[in-house]
Amino acid sequence: MLRAIFTELGQRVSPQKIDHLEKLHKEKFAKKLPFIKVLPGARELLEYRSAAGIRWAIATSGDQKTVKRMIKPLRIPATAPVVTGDHVEHAKPSPDVFLEAAARLGAYLGDCIVVGDSIWDLLAARRAKALGVGLLCGGYGEAELIQAGAYRVYRDPADLLKRIAEIGIQPE
Repeated sequence: MLRAIFTELGQRVSPQKIDHLEKLHKEKFAKKLPFIKVLPGARELLEYRSAAGIRWAIATSGDQKTVKRMIKPLRIPATAPVVTGDHVEHAKPSPDVFLEAAARLGAYLGDCIVVGDSIWDLLAARRAKALGVGLLCGGYGEAELIQAGAYRVYRDPADLLKRIAEIGIQPE
């Protein structure tokens, strides 16, 4: 992602500088990790999908160790694949993490719904021809998420669950 940002800014940055910035980000993020709260409706949305027989996965560019700590409060069942940046060659906006998650689910990514809270998630979904759904809890505005490819945008997982029929999933 850093490479894409610097390219967009018209700046050349050495691989060493990128590595240094990524290391700094990882250190700062690790300090904030204990204070991160589960988003409203996140557990309920995942439980709903499981109860409805909808296969799902977690796919993120984060490293496996950090992601494991982040998702612990979600109580992810062992049957749900968790794909991290450690499992793929390229980070978002490349669709690699989503392609790997779909493969682990035995699905074609074009038949999947990608739920993400960043423009990078939605650009990656669009590149792989998946339906992208945006969440406003990642710091991006609705217009930015739509421009990046979101079919619909919701406040948070609770809002998505309340309006799940809008993305083609029929409530029980």
